[in-house]
Amino acid sequence: MADRIRVGIVGATVTPGGSGWGANAHVPALQSLPDYELKAVCTAHAETARASAEKFGAELAFHDMETMVTHPKVDLIAVVVRVPLHKQLVMAAIAAGKPVCCEWPLGANLAEATEMANRAKAAGLPTLVGLQARSDPAVMHARDLVANGEIGDIVTVNLKVMVDAITERGDGRIWQGIRTNGANPMTIPGGHSIDALCNILGEFAEVSARVTTRIDMWKHAVTGEDFPVDAPDTVTAAGVLKSGAEVSYQVASVPFNASGTRLEIYGRKGTPVLTSKSVNIGPSQLHLAIGNAAMAEITPPDSYRLVSADMAAGPGRNVGQAYARFASALRSGTSDAPDFGDAVARHALIDAMERSHREGRVIRLA
Repeated sequence: MADRIRVGIVGATVTPGGSGWGANAHVPALQSLPDYELKAVCTAHAETARASAEKFGAELAFHDMETMVTHPKVDLIAVVVRVPLHKQLVMAAIAAGKPVCCEWPLGANLAEATEMANRAKAAGLPTLVGLQARSDPAVMHARDLVANGEIGDIVTVNLKVMVDAITERGDGRIWQGIRTNGANPMTIPGGHSIDALCNILGEFAEVSARVTTRIDMWKHAVTGEDFPVDAPDTVTAAGVLKSGAEVSYQVASVPFNASGTRLEIYGRKGTPVLTSKSVNIGPSQLHLAIGNAAMAEITPPDSYRLVSADMAAGPGRNVGQAYARFASALRSGTSDAPDFGDAVARHALIDAMERSHREGRVIRLA
């Protein structure tokens, strides 16, 4: 591997119409980090590949994934495309012997995620999954406060995630209304938020949930036609963590005035509260009260900030934090950044919630 980790990204393009996550989050993140170099861009067409590479300052442009993943000047593959395409592209990178960063959700379902994780593990390749909420400084600080015993034993936890419903979408986003595509309020804002909770407090031992679709019709922004939706947009769950703490959880896509994410942790010594408009984008705010003292905002120490202080706020900051943590995995083989194994654990929790609703029972997790 070169002095700087040379990244080839698929899914960062100048073409409008998609989510723009590759161009607006991954590209500025990589450009801000001294350990990385954005070396190559891959898109579906030669002309957009060249235009994207030029705009983002990448040396190489590809319109064939196989060519990019086997190129000797590319050390790490970043997959930032629609979820249904993740497996195909991740498997191509693994077959070429390249470490992979893949956005979240890792797969369209638990089975896909498990297959990718197993293949990467068998190949001995480092992996990074886009669960970047756990790299937000406030989330990292909250985790350490709990781990260090400053909050005491955790009694009860409440997590609420309210997001804006986007009921008019073009081709680049309307595919998310199809349940089998795996990209919806349950898996994305809900998945990022519940991952932050588990990263701070530990995994679930059991869960019981209702999983429903409350807004079941969208409108196509171009054609004006109605688009039937079956992707889950409302989840209400109760569970118990392996620590014994009780958890209540709600994620919902609402028509107006979405309040964002609020995580309340009630310990025997104190109460931290984490709030954010979007926990994976950040920045999150952390408030803390010890005993009966008044709740006050606390600023995470500078040691939790892994990107440049002058990096503009936006989706690139937490993505950059995650890449910074992952660099040690590529250099030394050790890292605390979320990998494909962590992604499987999160997919398994989401799958357990769906099974709980479908079967009408409490699901116990391993």
